[in-house]
Amino acid sequence: MRVWREHVAAAVLLGASALPSILAQKTAAQTTGTQATSAQAPVKEAQRAHVTRSHAPATLTQDEGLSVIAAALDSRAHGSRRIDCSHLVHAIYDEAGFSYPYASSSDLYQGTDEFRRVKHPQPGDLVVWSGHVGIVVNPVQRAFFSTLSHGPGIDSYDAEYWKDRGPVRFYRYIKKKQRTDHIKPE
Repeated sequence: MRVWREHVAAAVLLGASALPSILAQKTAAQTTGTQATSAQAPVKEAQRAHVTRSHAPATLTQDEGLSVIAAALDSRAHGSRRIDCSHLVHAIYDEAGFSYPYASSSDLYQGTDEFRRVKHPQPGDLVVWSGHVGIVVNPVQRAFFSTLSHGPGIDSYDAEYWKDRGPVRFYRYIKKKQRTDHIKPE
């Protein structure tokens, strides 16, 4: 199910025509045990080196953000028109495997321990106004997923309606440290 979600989210961001290419690269990397492209290797190494030197808690990666978007799109098919924005976002993050204690949109706007404020959003980040919250789908297109007047859907956070709601803030999920003391050595 998780692999399907990643591919659906990638197709949403890149366009449906990119899905066969994404699947082929993923399959090639899995069967050969190598990276999909050699150009990615130095970037991945640099990212790993940065992570090991950083003392800041790890945040949601772009790939994990895509799984949040996939959960959002899945929720649209099963979603209820009656759920408010903060409960919808909470349920989507939980479905994607990134749980946090429920917080209202006003609480999220002020900041919580589970999210770090960021200037440049990536897919899966929260887009928050005082009184409303959604999930960034495509930062280039400024698209987000949330509860809208017609139910769960996608809109632009640059639309006049959202601009009139006041300053927007973006937050990225902070991943919890994995406990290893309960794992028995092999």
